[in-house]
Amino acid sequence: MKVTTIKGIIIAYLALSFSAANGYADQVSDEASIRKNAEAYVAAYNSHDAKALAAMWSPDAVYVDPSSGEESVGQEEIENAFAETLSKFKEAKLEVKVDSVRFVSPNVAIENGTTRIIRADEEPEESGYTAVNVKQDGKWLLDRVTEEVAAPPPPSNYEHLKDLQWMVGTWVDQDEDTTIQFDCEWTKNQTFLHRSFAVVVGEQVDMAGIQIIGWDPIAKQIRSWVFDSDGGYAEGKWTRVGERWQIQQTGVLPSGSKTSAVNVMTPVDNDSFTWAAVSRELDGDLLPNVDEALIVRKTAE
Repeated sequence: MKVTTIKGIIIAYLALSFSAANGYADQVSDEASIRKNAEAYVAAYNSHDAKALAAMWSPDAVYVDPSSGEESVGQEEIENAFAETLSKFKEAKLEVKVDSVRFVSPNVAIENGTTRIIRADEEPEESGYTAVNVKQDGKWLLDRVTEEVAAPPPPSNYEHLKDLQWMVGTWVDQDEDTTIQFDCEWTKNQTFLHRSFAVVVGEQVDMAGIQIIGWDPIAKQIRSWVFDSDGGYAEGKWTRVGERWQIQQTGVLPSGSKTSAVNVMTPVDNDSFTWAAVSRELDGDLLPNVDEALIVRKTAE
């Protein structure tokens, strides 16, 4: 190969590398400008400056109000739309988090992120957004913005049940012949607590069952429902007295007899609690109390 040809290839390669490096540098600078624009947009919104907000959109931009779906075309209509919105929510504040900026051409970039509108005495309104930025006369401007309001959090009664968080885990009470094991966990969305129990005598399961603990929105009280493998069931109403929980429980045995009792549970520490049953009745007749027993958390062997 001739020397002149080799020199030509090298020169062409260096020129290409310089062009790529220069293009990358421009892209970094452009991304910084777009992110800076987002900061300026927040500042203008929080200052309730509708004119400054509209100036950040391109002359032919289309703004769609996410709450009403109404379109505003061009900077003048966009300014009017923002002026109307900001006049209604004078204390509203905007937060924007830019997650990514992707360039589809030297003059077009797709910006993705999340917004948060904070208004007095209201829950913050969060949404994801996709913004199309265009570069005109060396300046980056918004051309289109699509917002998707974040789905509301799933319903949960955790706030009403969180004081029973200590029950979650595996617990045992045992003597030489009998072991009683309780397994407690949250259901999906922490709406209920699910407890399963098993009474093991020797190596055989003598009885098993489940208990569901939840919040009664009508009675404004924690309630529970128990179903055992023999066919009995019971319902309880929970009341907290200091650190102690009192469960007023009424039930029906497989025979049809009616029972009632007050179960008392008292946390001792993170790994133990006591349980006792008082005021026990069977078809209206008093039964002896069940003495207090210590229930301990089962740890990994």
